Amino acid sequence: MADLALVFHWAPADMESLGLSELIEWRERARTRWEQGNGQ
Repeated sequence: MADLALVFHWAPADMESLGLSELIEWRERARTRWEQGNGQ
């Protein structure tokens, strides 16, 4: 959840309705975006 908060600027309340599988999918999107923006 910290990854999502950092990359997408989401508060914990924004994520509380997401299921585990959705959180995992969004975490992967956050990782991809972070790597693209930071030259990884």
